[in-house]
Amino acid sequence: MAITIKDVARLAEVSPATVSRVIADHPKITPKTKRKVRLAMDELGYYPNFQARNLVAQKSKAIGVVMENSTTLAFQNPFFPEVLRGISVSAHQSQYGLYLSTSATEQEIYEEVVAMTQGKRVDGVILLYSKMDDKILDYLLANGVPFSVVGRPYTRPDAISYVDNDNIAIAKEVVDHLISLGHRDISFVGGASDFIVSSDRLSGYRQALAEAEIPFTPEYVVTQEAMEGQEQQAICKLMKQKKPPTAIVTHDDLVAYEVISYLEDLNIAVPADVSIVGFNNHTLSSHLKPPLSTVDISIFDLGLEAANLVLEKINDGNAAPRNIVVPATLIERASCQSL
Repeated sequence: MAITIKDVARLAEVSPATVSRVIADHPKITPKTKRKVRLAMDELGYYPNFQARNLVAQKSKAIGVVMENSTTLAFQNPFFPEVLRGISVSAHQSQYGLYLSTSATEQEIYEEVVAMTQGKRVDGVILLYSKMDDKILDYLLANGVPFSVVGRPYTRPDAISYVDNDNIAIAKEVVDHLISLGHRDISFVGGASDFIVSSDRLSGYRQALAEAEIPFTPEYVVTQEAMEGQEQQAICKLMKQKKPPTAIVTHDDLVAYEVISYLEDLNIAVPADVSIVGFNNHTLSSHLKPPLSTVDISIFDLGLEAANLVLEKINDGNAAPRNIVVPATLIERASCQSL
């Protein structure tokens, strides 16, 4: 015979309505009563209907997670499984599930976010990216949806909860390191130019050059747009300049892997001919030959803190926006050497 709320109420010596309120985590129920009811539930082996509980509480107990592109492409990058692992740990502690965006195009993702928030499928949203003129961020902000961002927002950072690295400082540290090894001709192979992380790292790159009184060479900067569909040609063009770079900073370890492959095709050796540094410290990076110098950006912590921030907003609509800076660390390996 199935155990019912009435059975729990009888054992706990409370009313069935009180049991329902405990299941819904009603704030007016005392901790003592909650403990008594939960002990009765455990003793009887009663498992509440959480869908019913969520209807009572008017919450979905789900967090929407929005990626910069489709999940098929996103999961090709080790960044996303790791950031989701951090989000999942925080969500699990608060008994929340995750609702992943599955759309492919920017417009489809926007429509999906509108549907998931207007349809009350989620209580809040985490954006796993930050880019210029993002209408999804604008929509969330304008409609009072609880949300957080992994990355510095392009607008109103004081009004938005976000977590990020100090990308300007860490990019500057990377270039300073290469300069200390004697390099002056340093290339920057970046991500999409409309993403804030790309512009911040480019700023750090330029700051380091300026402080070392090294002229900025626009031809040494290769954006994702310039490489799209013709990555090998872009790297070939970079290395066949009259004065090719002796060091390359890449936006991501995955980009570094590609660049190293193209350099091998050109009979250019790493690090004998060119030093190279990546970002994100993917597991494979330490096993390359040579092992890749990279920046550990604490991906798990980015996800964990992003989830903590959105849960703060979900649980307290009046909570002040918070900005969290997660440490990033340069890991020196054998892909760099002195000139």
